[in-house]
Amino acid sequence: MQTFLIQVVDVILFIIRYLPTLMFVYFLMSWFPGARESKIGRFLGKIFEPILEPFRRIIPPIGMFDISSLVAFIAFQFAMTVLTNLIYQYVVPLLYGI
Repeated sequence: MQTFLIQVVDVILFIIRYLPTLMFVYFLMSWFPGARESKIGRFLGKIFEPILEPFRRIIPPIGMFDISSLVAFIAFQFAMTVLTNLIYQYVVPLLYGI
């Protein structure tokens, strides 16, 4: 059972590690016409649009630039770092009996 939980934690940490990269890819897709309408773009949109929406409501675009995405990326990166640290600090020692 403990091995299974260790594998689950490893998968969660893997996902947390690469979510900011996928968010950055989603931002880059806006520069290419039709990229967000592709299957990958729609999939990433389902993941990241709920995260971006509150930031877009608070921070209006400045001219052509939407800095809310940058603020959301920084906040998301910070949240993922905090979550990773919490997992390493509290969950991993429980699983390994440290």
